[in-house]
Amino acid sequence: MAHGHGPGRCRCCGEEAAERGAAWGLYLRIDRQRLQCLNERREGSGATVFRPWEERGDRSQFVESDDDEELLFNIPFTGSVKLKGVIVMGEDDGTHPAEMRLFRNIPHMSFDDTAKEPEQTFSLSRDPLGELEYPTKIARFSNVYHLSMHFPKNFGAETTKIFYIGLKGEWTEAHRHEVTICNYEASANPADHKLEQITPQTHFIS
Repeated sequence: MAHGHGPGRCRCCGEEAAERGAAWGLYLRIDRQRLQCLNERREGSGATVFRPWEERGDRSQFVESDDDEELLFNIPFTGSVKLKGVIVMGEDDGTHPAEMRLFRNIPHMSFDDTAKEPEQTFSLSRDPLGELEYPTKIARFSNVYHLSMHFPKNFGAETTKIFYIGLKGEWTEAHRHEVTICNYEASANPADHKLEQITPQTHFIS
């Protein structure tokens, strides 16, 4: 609802901004040690675009593609994510990505793997202020531990530049019992293998 602003700070606007910023907090749940950006011109620059919503206007942090206009992000999470929305912020020119393709739970994707059918594809509009939200099909992104984002083309420039990517959704801590089971099975129990050890010795020699 529109409202007027008197002298001083508008408290309700500040609260709305804080709430919106909190909604875009999935960047905190990214496993940054394993995050990858393929075809980035400057190593490590891809990770800088995942930051607080309030800092999306920082033009000193961005990723630019290298050999051509394509960029591919491999984003592992520290738990299970329900992805609800995405923001992609770039320049108001030809370097802004024009298409985004999202893939779910395919770790270590390469550009060859992008020939697969994505879970969802978006036609992007130029968004120099980080204001446009692209809602996902939540049913397809309700149990995501790894998200790949492919930007195959832009609006005509030789390279693509992205300043900010916002991820909105819910995070659930990973279940640790699966690791326990794997470790148990990997450690052989000698009692289970007594027969295997004895059997070869019972063969008769003619």
